[in-house]
Amino acid sequence: MAGPPPDGQPAPDDGRLPESALARLGERGFGIYVHVPFCAARCGYCDFNTYTPGELGSAGRTDADSWLEAALAEVDLAGTVLGGAPGGLPRVDTVFVGGGTPTLLPPDHLARVLGRIDDVFGLATDAEVTTEANPESVDPTSLAALRAAGFTRVSLGMQSARSHVLAVLDRRHTPGRAVQAAQEARGAGFAHVNLDLIYGTPGETDEDWAASLEAVAAGGVDHVSAYALIVEDGTRLARQIARGVLPAPDDDVLADRYLMADTALSALGLHWYEVSNWAADEAARCRHNELYWRSGDWWGVGPGAHSHAGGVRWWNVRHPARYADRLAGKTSPAQAREVLEAEDRRVEDVLLRLRLADGLPLPVLDDAGRAAAAQAVADGLLDPAAHRGGQAVLTLRGRLLADAVVRALLP
Repeated sequence: MAGPPPDGQPAPDDGRLPESALARLGERGFGIYVHVPFCAARCGYCDFNTYTPGELGSAGRTDADSWLEAALAEVDLAGTVLGGAPGGLPRVDTVFVGGGTPTLLPPDHLARVLGRIDDVFGLATDAEVTTEANPESVDPTSLAALRAAGFTRVSLGMQSARSHVLAVLDRRHTPGRAVQAAQEARGAGFAHVNLDLIYGTPGETDEDWAASLEAVAAGGVDHVSAYALIVEDGTRLARQIARGVLPAPDDDVLADRYLMADTALSALGLHWYEVSNWAADEAARCRHNELYWRSGDWWGVGPGAHSHAGGVRWWNVRHPARYADRLAGKTSPAQAREVLEAEDRRVEDVLLRLRLADGLPLPVLDDAGRAAAAQAVADGLLDPAAHRGGQAVLTLRGRLLADAVVRALLP
């Protein structure tokens, strides 16, 4: 179960935003995130705001139809709230449907939400529309239906190509299913397909990780995300490690696995554009995630979804039944919010944009930060040529130590 959100400030029942936020709306792009909180089973490492049938029980408005009704109502609410911006409603550049497992829902449910977004806001002609999917939750028919509905990109949770690693992670698909699903997505007409990988699982060997990277090649994908396993408090995995049933991930092993990933993915023609993401070319990058990394604006639809507009961040109530009840009562589902000061936004710019291969403009840093950047160049953590051009760009070694570089740049 997800940890508690921050306390924040009270959010208005009608969802209204300060005029100052509306005035800046869409300056760095605008997208919509849709959270589907349902999963068939809970993975042992996951602390996302998701619910299995057993966790939801039979009471309350928790089924897929009530989620759909509430999500459509929140899209309408977003249109009303943001319609007060001086420039009117922003166009939607990206839509990302995440979870949970969105593809547990019928394709028609996801199509209806996308259609309502288009009706209320209008999708840009080149809008990127992504859905996450577990490999076992899609087939050629459902993928074809999603593509026909307007989805342009699918992100598949592969995690590993080894059965014993999948077992530790409590993943339900067979080792080869993710690659097969990626091939099916290509066959359904998806130009952009991503595979998500996790490295550093207890019991995973170098050979296991190499096999996962080799399997990616068979999928014919143009994007790969590879993340180090993080042991989140409150998860089954954390409890197993605390009891000594499983060993904790080793930082040195994680660094070695990252280097293996960068070498293997580069050989496949996939190049890093964010610390944990590789793409075949600029068109293959996940534009929705780039919106986050560049501190753009987005409205988060769904239980527990987070939003950001013009320096105001807010988050919805987490339980699906409470979320649906709030919207059925014509009340915003926002639980609380925070208004970011200029310094808060600058710090977030450093935290997020430094992770990008495009880099962080040096003028974002203060005097002490720029001095630290110069030292990071001398230490081999920032690229010297990019630095001369006014950007802070991580070297390969810098990517391994990205958190330390950020701390140095924010003295």
